[in-house]
Amino acid sequence: MEIDIYFDPVCPWCFIGKRRLERALAQRPEQNPTVRWRTFQLNPEMPQEGMERSHYLTMKFGIGKRARYLYENIRKVGTSVGIEFAFDKISRTPNTIQAHRLIRYSNGMPQSDAVIERLFVRYFVEGRPIDNTDALIQIAVEAGLNENDATTYLLKNENLMEVRQEDSAAKQLGILGVPCFIIYNQFPLSGAQEPEAFFPIVEIASQEVSEATT
Repeated sequence: MEIDIYFDPVCPWCFIGKRRLERALAQRPEQNPTVRWRTFQLNPEMPQEGMERSHYLTMKFGIGKRARYLYENIRKVGTSVGIEFAFDKISRTPNTIQAHRLIRYSNGMPQSDAVIERLFVRYFVEGRPIDNTDALIQIAVEAGLNENDATTYLLKNENLMEVRQEDSAAKQLGILGVPCFIIYNQFPLSGAQEPEAFFPIVEIASQEVSEATT
């Protein structure tokens, strides 16, 4: 089974979606999918240096209690899947283009999932940056990637155009929010769905692929 996941590492629902997908796959160990993490920037116009989080939330939600209410709900949902969101530790909202470069670099490697996990944990649990080169090198090393190779890659602009094109292509496909899971390159499932939501679409996709192969 192949699963393409369009996401952004600053999207809390994407972190929740990852956990719920893991729970679904744990109940279907025979599937053993190939997972590819795809680029989707929630804030493509974000300045390269990022933005003060308080300013970002005001721009996004306005002045008032709306942001606090929404993030409190996310925090509660996160707790239910084992994520201890610490939104109060986050001081800046980053531009994620460089993080997506690291993700693209790790795709296809055994350490790919660990890279995604470290990005999420570092940002949402530890409240630490995920956009500067030093931070991304540390994430790569903690995930088990070769430090010299990862450093050489991150210090260049390799795959920058491809990452931007993938983000653009996702939006041209009609993907307007994340996470978005694409099963077998044709069956979409949008949102941080409960584990049970994956089962019917996986079974339908598997059956159609099997019949097409036959």
